[in-house]
Amino acid sequence: MELIWKLLLCAFFAMITMTGFSYILSNTFRKLYKEPVLLTYFLEELHLSLPPFLKSIFAWMLHYLIGLGFVIGYHLLWYNDLLSMTWFVAFILGAVSGIIGIIGWVFIFGYTQHEPKIDLKGYYLQLLIAHIIFGFTAYATYVYL
Repeated sequence: MELIWKLLLCAFFAMITMTGFSYILSNTFRKLYKEPVLLTYFLEELHLSLPPFLKSIFAWMLHYLIGLGFVIGYHLLWYNDLLSMTWFVAFILGAVSGIIGIIGWVFIFGYTQHEPKIDLKGYYLQLLIAHIIFGFTAYATYVYL
């Protein structure tokens, strides 16, 4: 049970720092870089019969669950000694997670035929950096909990 709480907390703190970074950049540059908001738009494109408030909650939950999946993947790599537990490895894991995230968004935008009116190159760059922050935070939380 202790491991479950550790992974949940790692995901929570990593998601908070990553999403906070995205929100800060979004507000600073007046661009839509907010992943949960974009996920809400994606859910709207699926024509789910949910009130907007529930779509937003569902988008946040989906975002968190994806982050939890990454943290579980990190744990398996570290626990089974497939990768060392270092800041450099956290950087690499974050970068790989960012690339996976970018590929995911390319598919989402392609599937829904919805390309938001945003600078996609800028969005994908900030997404990569946000995931590196995610990797660092997940590592720090994992090591120090």
